[in-house]
Amino acid sequence: MIAKNDFPILEFDTEKVAKLNPSNFADKKFDADKMVITFFPEIIKKLIASGEIEPYYEIGGEAPFTIYKYVKDPDVLIVHGQVGCPACAGNLDLFYGFGIKKVMFCGGGGVLDRNIKVGQLLLVDGAIRDEGFSYHYVEPSRYIYTDKKLTDKIASYLEKSSIPYLRGIVWTTDALFRETPEKIALRKEEGAKIVEMEQAGCIAVAQFRGLDYGAIIYGGDDVASEEWNHRGWNNREGIRFNLVMLCKELVKEM
Repeated sequence: MIAKNDFPILEFDTEKVAKLNPSNFADKKFDADKMVITFFPEIIKKLIASGEIEPYYEIGGEAPFTIYKYVKDPDVLIVHGQVGCPACAGNLDLFYGFGIKKVMFCGGGGVLDRNIKVGQLLLVDGAIRDEGFSYHYVEPSRYIYTDKKLTDKIASYLEKSSIPYLRGIVWTTDALFRETPEKIALRKEEGAKIVEMEQAGCIAVAQFRGLDYGAIIYGGDDVASEEWNHRGWNNREGIRFNLVMLCKELVKEM
């Protein structure tokens, strides 16, 4: 049933079955149910070169991509995420159709607090829904949250492993070039620590489909200072490699 509204994006439909569903495109069930989604393409290349992962399945279409499998952990798949909720969270829904049940996401995002250092890990508790995708999966709300029990379990693992981290919400936006000073200040005031483009959608898909989902994002460029500062955030190969390997272990513990 559709809740009518003056604004189309707020007209949430409670109907669970759509005209097109993941099952329409998933032609098999994977023999693995765990996945790491990462935004670090150079780490995937490094893992391929070292023989730690190998091609597992090709997703076709107009934007084809490859899903890889860990050789020594064949129950864990890894894929390079695509930017934005429609692409990244849309693919997450597709992966559900292939039988994926547990997912760890890792990426980087712009810090809303200049005191968050490059490489500092943020365990995601939820997101401010400043995008459109999530509103088709979960009824309208300002915030959306990860499953607390699962997120607490991830936090416990990090603490037992003596891995320093922050914990909090992110600001998910569709519009990279519309992060204005006033909006940045507002989102920071609302509690967001990092701005990024995928979490609200991924969390919504996880809620809708019943997936176990966790995300860790590391502090990247600085959008909080008077002038934008790149901070060389995407050249931190050591941090990025370690985060991918950490997420592999975390998804196995889910």
